[in-house]
Amino acid sequence: MAVDQEQFCHPVTLRADTYTARVSDDVAARAATDPVDLADLAVLARGTLIDRLGVQLIEASPARVVGTMPVAGNTQPYGLLHGGASAALAESLGSYGAALHAGAERIAVGIELNATHHRGVRAGVVTATATAVHLGGTVATYAIEVRDDAERLVCSARLTCLIRSTVPV
Repeated sequence: MAVDQEQFCHPVTLRADTYTARVSDDVAARAATDPVDLADLAVLARGTLIDRLGVQLIEASPARVVGTMPVAGNTQPYGLLHGGASAALAESLGSYGAALHAGAERIAVGIELNATHHRGVRAGVVTATATAVHLGGTVATYAIEVRDDAERLVCSARLTCLIRSTVPV
């Protein structure tokens, strides 16, 4: 996969054999000096789909967001993890990363999500990792992997967010 290259960037490895993301120096500096308070992010999620799905954030920065979601309560009629729940988890984590990249003066809104479901899960907790593929001035893109308790790939997704200065109408 080709990754956009920006001037004055340094690489952040997503997977050594697959991708190399580029993160601008100011984003890397902000992430290093302004640690994200996960409790603050949890407050923002109260009463939202993220809250109803039971998503718990483990780690959050513009370059990488990790979270978990229980399978119980997020299944379809066959008792398997609902694909929409996996997609919502992927979009939520990628959106958190994009919002952190955007900073306090701008917002991030999802404009494209694709997800491939690789295997079913009936119980336990899934863990998703959203890793930046591109962090630009107007667009941020994340590759997201959802894995089961045995660390098997359940879903792979890609999210692109538009970085805006105002909330869309």
